Amino acid sequence: MRRPIAAGNWKMNGLKKHKDEILDIDNASRKANCDVILCVPSTIISEISKITKNIFMGGQNCHTEKNGAFTGDISAEMLKDAGASHVIVGHSERRVNYGETNNNIRTKTQIALENDLKAIVCIGETLSEREDGTTLDVIKKQLIESLPTEIIGENIIVAYEPIWAIGTGLTPTIHQITEVHDFIRVELVQSFGNDTGQSINILYGGSMNAKNVKEISAILNVDGGLVGGASLKADSFVPIINALGKS
Repeated sequence: MRRPIAAGNWKMNGLKKHKDEILDIDNASRKANCDVILCVPSTIISEISKITKNIFMGGQNCHTEKNGAFTGDISAEMLKDAGASHVIVGHSERRVNYGETNNNIRTKTQIALENDLKAIVCIGETLSEREDGTTLDVIKKQLIESLPTEIIGENIIVAYEPIWAIGTGLTPTIHQITEVHDFIRVELVQSFGNDTGQSINILYGGSMNAKNVKEISAILNVDGGLVGGASLKADSFVPIINALGKS
């Protein structure tokens, strides 16, 4: 049975002075019936990972190469060395703002796995793709091309984030979320076999909050959430953690 996951993406937010906020989340997660991951800026991973006991620390991106002349970048090996156990790859903001392709994301996923990091692989359609009726085609292409051919379910997490719902306050209907998550599950089983395909957690991301988490997490193939702004504060993230732990 898949254990629910509450993953927070702090994006370009978070300083050492915010450690008390993270400790509040950590303490509240002690009795949570789900895994809690905080993907914070790489500058604070090392310090935070030393003081938390109940949550996993993650990075928000990694380079395709192990090391080299890539000024300003960070490698999977560095994230692991800093204390991370997870890393987000393929977030829509990286795809859109930095032109990352499915091939880039596949390579990043592979190197993350090689460095003993669990990869949170993001996929999702734009508003125009949704309106054109090509959502499932886009999802299938991203899924197939972004994942390595040989994976095990314990090391991969798929996050469905409709781009048009990220940070906008807009949320797809329950029918729309169900359709995509069911489709992803079928594709995972077809691509990697029943055991692996059924063991991979599929997270929903895109304006998940304390008000809608209960309804969304009740969907069969929603195994947790990748939460943005609501994960920055314990007051808004802990209710999501608790709800996902009861799903």
